[in-house]
Formats: sequence, C-alpha cells, structure tokens
Amino acid sequence: MKFVDEFRDGQLAKGLAGAIANSADPARSYHLMEFCGGHTHAISRYGLTDFLPPNVRMVHGPGCPVCVLPIGRIDLAIQLALERGVILCSYGDTLRVPASGGLSLLKAKAGVGARNGDIRMVYSGADALKAARENPAREVVFFAIGFETTTPPTALLIRQAHAEGLKNFSVLCNHVLTPAAITHILESPEVRQYGTVPLDGFIGPAHVSTIIGSRPYEHFAEEYRKPVVIAGFEPLDVMQAILMLVRQLNEDRAEVENEFSRAVTREGNLKAQALVSEVFELRRSFEWRGLGEVPYSALKIRATFAAFDAEQRYGLRYVPVPDNKACECGAILRGVKKPQDCKIFGTVCTPENPMGSCMVSSEGACAAHYTYGRYKDAIPA
Repeated sequence: MKFVDEFRDGQLAKGLAGAIANSADPARSYHLMEFCGGHTHAISRYGLTDFLPPNVRMVHGPGCPVCVLPIGRIDLAIQLALERGVILCSYGDTLRVPASGGLSLLKAKAGVGARNGDIRMVYSGADALKAARENPAREVVFFAIGFETTTPPTALLIRQAHAEGLKNFSVLCNHVLTPAAITHILESPEVRQYGTVPLDGFIGPAHVSTIIGSRPYEHFAEEYRKPVVIAGFEPLDVMQAILMLVRQLNEDRAEVENEFSRAVTREGNLKAQALVSEVFELRRSFEWRGLGEVPYSALKIRATFAAFDAEQRYGLRYVPVPDNKACECGAILRGVKKPQDCKIFGTVCTPENPMGSCMVSSEGACAAHYTYGRYKDAIPA
C-alpha cells in the first residue's frame, strides 16, 4: 500500500511540475516567498526547486519564531536564570540560539564559571505550570515564543495559573504576529526587491492560518497587489500553491486562495482568537531578528493578568544586541540573501556549531539547506 501511495504521489508531483512549467511564461520571472519554515524544509527535503523552471524562484522568508527571536530577548531569559535564580522553562529549539557574551540558554544551564541556571526544556507550557506546582518555594518562568499557532496554549496557561491562584509562576512573552511581519516586508524598500526583481507573491503559512484564518491576508492582495496562497506542508501542497500563484500572476490577479482548505477557513478558529484577545494585547513595537523594530507585531500580557507577566514582575528592561557580524542570518530572514550567500555557512556555521538562529532552529532556512544537502552547492570543490 505504501508503494502504491508513493507511486501515486510521484505521478501527481510530475503532473504538477509539468503544469508549472507549462504555465510559467518564459518571458518573465516569478519570485515567490514562502513565509514559513515548514515550507522551507519541505522544499529542501523533497528537492522541489529541482522540479521548477529556472524562472520560478523561491525566496525564504522569516521562517519560524526561533529564527526571528532577537538576541536581547534570550539575554532576558538568561538573566532571569542566572541572576534571579528562577526555574526557567523553554522549548528545546531556543536552548542553543547564540546570545550575548558567547552564551546560550544551554551554556547557562551547563554553568558559566561558578554560576549555572536551572533551565529546563519542556515540550509544552503545561510542563512549566507543573514545575510551578511542584516547586512552591521557587519562582518558575515560562519563556514563551511562537507565532499565532502557539499563542492560544500560552493564553490558556496564564488563565489556568490565574484560576489556581499560583503565586510563583509567570511568563516571559515573545509571541509575534505573522501579518505584521508580511506588511513590514512589503513596506521595506530593501525587502521589496529581491536582488533587482520584485517579490511577486507569498505562500501563506499553514498552522498559523488554522488560527487566524485566511481573512487577514486579504489586505496584502488588495493593498499591495500581491497574491497569497495558503498551503499545507506536504510537498504536493507546496507545488500546488506554486502553480496557483503562477496562474494568478499570469492573469494579473492578486487574490487570497486557500490550498489548505482541509484545515483553514476564512474566519479561522474563533474560540482560540477570543482566548488570545482575553489574555493578550498588542505591543506598540517589537524587535524581530533580521527585520528590526516592527510596529504592532507582537503581544503582551493584559493588565488583568499582570501578576503573570515576568517583564513586570522582575522589572526587565530590553536592550537590543547586534547579531554576529559574520552571520548573514538577518539578511536571510529578510529574503534578500540565501544560506549559500553566507561565507561561514556549512563551514564555521553548522548545526553542531551554530552561529545564528537560522542554523539552530529545526525550521530555519540554513538548517534546511544543510540537513538536506543543499549546502554542498555553496562550498567550492
């Protein structure tokens, strides 16, 4: 049965590749940005660019929450663990992201000189809440990150802590918003141009869209005349989305189309949206790695739940920190460079020795190119 499925998928892939080749106008170029790291990995893992004609080119976008998390936010988490003595709970992807002074959460956990932090990897926020219940004499902070997909679980976590009256639990909130980042990309003169040609359209994120729906992307089609196709993460999903974008561009259309209709609706998950609105409100500005300060692009905890806001509880002050000068992660996240354009990619910077967040994250563009062999094209023989 598996062989039959693989054969069927292979035939469908060939059919889609042929349709894209036949639809692509040889007199023009198509530059399409996949915003989500899940799509980047699907493209690299399955070699989808090999099925595309030369004038249909994929541009990597911001990718994932770990990739766009600035150094200064990780520094705040390390500060809490080393200087405030909290139990810091974090998802595994954030542990190895380089921070200031040669540190990372993982190195802070292992010990720096005489100091070491109680930093724990968790699989969900519920694990952090459990740690707070089991350690009533210790302060527990959950280092929360994510796009709209993981925001509702964090909201539920805070509401649960409030209901239980937990006094030793708080959240360092780093939840960011996809539409604001796309707007920033479209408004930036540098990002608006990929090299010397315009960015033509977007493959919209799948998991994010199950929460927010397809409606928020309509602004980009109407205001900026950029088509958006929301796609699932399977290789056939991505190829179908590319075909849909090519056809829109050929017909001079700029619409939001939903290839991932099996999971995404126009309105999205209204219950999840209401939960997020109850617990969070917009920040005026938030720094994204690679994009800089992006207005109204992140969430903070509402005053109603201020007791669970780690930034307020500990009086934290954010200090921006520049990236490693040798690392091109920022330009890669903006879509103006590819991993192969970075001089240290695949040599100094590897998954075992990451210099930037794009190589650390399991959804980062550099990790995708390295893991699936694309890095070989970047290293001279």
